[in-house]
Amino acid sequence: MFKTMRRFKQQLSKEKCIEILTNEPHGVLSLISDSEYPYGFPITHWYDANTGHIYFHGAKEGHKMDCLKQCDKASFCVMDKGFKKDGEWAVHYQSVIIFGKIKLVDNPDQVKEICTQLCLKFTDDQNYIDHELKYSGPSVQCFELIPEHITGKTIKES
Repeated sequence: MFKTMRRFKQQLSKEKCIEILTNEPHGVLSLISDSEYPYGFPITHWYDANTGHIYFHGAKEGHKMDCLKQCDKASFCVMDKGFKKDGEWAVHYQSVIIFGKIKLVDNPDQVKEICTQLCLKFTDDQNYIDHELKYSGPSVQCFELIPEHITGKTIKES
């Protein structure tokens, strides 16, 4: 169902893919819109090493929710910051793409955990996290991406 990587020598190990998913805070989530066009948007994520699932949060209504009502299939792309070798203009970076299905998370305890973990990617200020959970938490919809295929590769722009 999923194609093999053409440039297999550039393929990242599963461990490296997980490292990138764990350490990088942002990616692009792509859904199929109700107009059948792809809809990709930047979003913060949390990779749960215990389940291997990726979690997001957003509004309870809007384009994202409209897309998910039509189709639960998604792809999610994350890339590291990259680097330049001395004397080269090209950027070297690594990217990971996940294909899977998204489901809504409605369990309040799980929503709290997801939102807490997302906040911890940016701050360890517990007062801020508690404030966000109290005042924004009730209006948040969390999403769970259950991977069916994960692939990653090293890229050199040139």
